[in-house]
Amino acid sequence: MASTSTTCCNNLLVLLITLLCINVAFVASNFNQDFQITWGDGRAKILNNANLLTLSLDKASGSGFQSKNEYLFGKIDMQLKLVPGNSAGTVTAYYLSSKGGAWDEIDFEFLGNLSGDPYILHTNVFSQGKGNREQQFHLWFDPTANFHTYSILWNPQRIVFSVDGTPIREFKNLESIGVPFPKNQAMRIYSSLWNADDWATRGGLVKTDWSKAPFTASYRNFNANNACIWNSGKSSCKSSSKSSTSSASWLSQELDSTGQQRLRWVQKNYMIYNYCSDKKRFPQGLPLECTH
Repeated sequence: MASTSTTCCNNLLVLLITLLCINVAFVASNFNQDFQITWGDGRAKILNNANLLTLSLDKASGSGFQSKNEYLFGKIDMQLKLVPGNSAGTVTAYYLSSKGGAWDEIDFEFLGNLSGDPYILHTNVFSQGKGNREQQFHLWFDPTANFHTYSILWNPQRIVFSVDGTPIREFKNLESIGVPFPKNQAMRIYSSLWNADDWATRGGLVKTDWSKAPFTASYRNFNANNACIWNSGKSSCKSSSKSSTSSASWLSQELDSTGQQRLRWVQKNYMIYNYCSDKKRFPQGLPLECTH
């Protein structure tokens, strides 16, 4: 009787694992469905049954893609594996942006390096065309060796940048003290790999070594299941019940005490530039959001 019970349990476990694998395969990102290649003349490629996207850069051109959907708030994940080896002069940009002169934007930019030096992860937030809110970090791992998850949580109260689930930056909605916050303009996701050796590595001192080209960055496992698609003036989130469902909890999500602790750990140990500490840059006084 015991062996029959054990066999049944084993069979049930196999069935559950099989169903889980099927489900994981089903939710895997499809780059043909979610994105379109916008430039690069064949240097951007969608591969592996549309589960992998690569961007390449050579001396003639870089490449890029954008999302087919626009979003107004969301929890968006993408896994990236950055250009390995000597990537000095290259920039891999991954960001959300609206259009127009008073655009909004939420930026991840990865500034290439000489072999053995750490990448610089550059972040910025634009609201109504105003940026100048840079924070830069080194990472606690080699971002070229494996894929890592880079996430943006964007809801009406805050923007949180995360790496592998660890928050590295929070930009709060401080409209109450006169700081514009991105909340009215839908944004697409963009990414590009391009040459910026006039400024990217040590302020432009280190130039791109074209003998190492082509440079390639890879993308997989895009997830925007928890995001509001904006189409024809309407949000896909309007039709769901008011934030009461667990699937909509991200719309009011904030950092818990563990998240705040991890954020402080990253900023203490890995932040290398913070505009809110740059008094020389702002001699008339730090931006309003830096004092709150």
